[in-house]
Amino acid sequence: MFKKIIKGNKKTPKSDSHDPSSFAYGPPGARNSGAVSANVVVNHASRAGPTASGPNSGGPNPVLPPSGTIEPLPLFRDVPVSDRQTLFLRKLQVCCFHFDFSDTLKAPREKEIKRQTLLELVDFIQSGSGKITETCQEEMIKMVSVNIFRCLPPACHENTGQENADPEEEELYLEPSWPHLQLVYELLLRYIVSSDTDTKVAKRYIDHSFVLKLLDLFDSEDPREREYLKNILHRIYGKFMVHRPFIRKAINNIFYRFIYETERHSGIAELLEILGSIINGFALPMKEEHKLFLVRALIPLHKPKPIAVYHQQLSYCITQFVEKDYKLADTVIRGLLKYWPVTNCQKEVLFLGELEEVLEATQAAEFQRCMVPLFRQIARCLNSSHFQVAERALFLWNNEHIVSLIAQNRNVILPIIFEALENNISTHWNQAVHGLTVNVRKMFLEMDADLFEECQRQLAEREARAKEVEEQREMTWKKLADAAGEDMITA
Repeated sequence: MFKKIIKGNKKTPKSDSHDPSSFAYGPPGARNSGAVSANVVVNHASRAGPTASGPNSGGPNPVLPPSGTIEPLPLFRDVPVSDRQTLFLRKLQVCCFHFDFSDTLKAPREKEIKRQTLLELVDFIQSGSGKITETCQEEMIKMVSVNIFRCLPPACHENTGQENADPEEEELYLEPSWPHLQLVYELLLRYIVSSDTDTKVAKRYIDHSFVLKLLDLFDSEDPREREYLKNILHRIYGKFMVHRPFIRKAINNIFYRFIYETERHSGIAELLEILGSIINGFALPMKEEHKLFLVRALIPLHKPKPIAVYHQQLSYCITQFVEKDYKLADTVIRGLLKYWPVTNCQKEVLFLGELEEVLEATQAAEFQRCMVPLFRQIARCLNSSHFQVAERALFLWNNEHIVSLIAQNRNVILPIIFEALENNISTHWNQAVHGLTVNVRKMFLEMDADLFEECQRQLAEREARAKEVEEQREMTWKKLADAAGEDMITA
């Protein structure tokens, strides 16, 4: 491998300096579109093993050329219109060189030439001054592939070996080559959104292999790169209808690996943000495939520890499903209860916030199906010693729609939570929780005074029985102790 790298540093002969084949490009007709099987298997980002070669890999990456081999090319406006496509190809070749950004003093002139060339390419595509040929499109996607598809550096926890480190507290990694990488992403984005881009032609180059490698890059720790990837993938999904099922399935597989294997991925929030927009566009009645995605991928995403990083986007996706099809409310609420945290109070607060959003979109019939297990959990939250959990649970009674659902089913709900309310008033340490509990108790009293009194009577009976059982237990122990004492004296 080392010998190959050394050979790659040899100066390119002047006669070949603008020959596409010298940049690992074959003739346009020789490109194999490479059909990809529908059974997608997504590796964990680009960190595992070397970059795979394929139709869009661009072959071996051209490395840093010897000083002086890159010369600035003329501007597009300075050449005749008939020569612009040829100049476009030459500029693409210049942009295929890689530079070492770990040393700012290394090849500054060549780096600036590449940056300016990328800027010119972006302006050329954005201005729409001329429709680029199919050959130019193919070579441009190859240049993009050479620049963006790479092995990502080890994640912070992989360097330190701290498997249990909090992702929110890890140091932010910024890609050193971003001055060039940003412009390459911008060029790709402008090409995809351009009205001159024919999807029938472009799909030959932006194929399944290309999309999979884009998805791998979502594990990049640089938030700027993930933001560009999010916008690009969203545009690809919107423009290339043929790729839509494949993209959904590939994202599914990333989620499965994250949930059940690694619990480590930098781009879950961005992928969920894309899905939020996709779910919003689902046609009704909803396909079974989409309902399975909710049950098998989205609801289990509540399980991993780093949920706080992506919970806002996840909650939006879940709520979109319920708003689209109200019959899914029961499935979603029972899913939340299944993954409800036991010891993580901050996670409980997140769940209660999401629960309120789901209940806002829930109809009475679906509410009745799940209200018993739901309010048993809410009762436990009301008595939580962590004041934020208890307070967030009590805030549910500030929502008019939820209060109306509770009022319609008060005969079932009040007996479940009445003891929790009384315990809060008598024993909870936090004054704010105490005050909110008094307000909720007063609300139930005004709803149905007879039911309230009946709950009070039942609670008093339960407490009396419990006290009687406790006294009986103490008497039994006392008898045993006395009997044991007599035996000892006799012995």
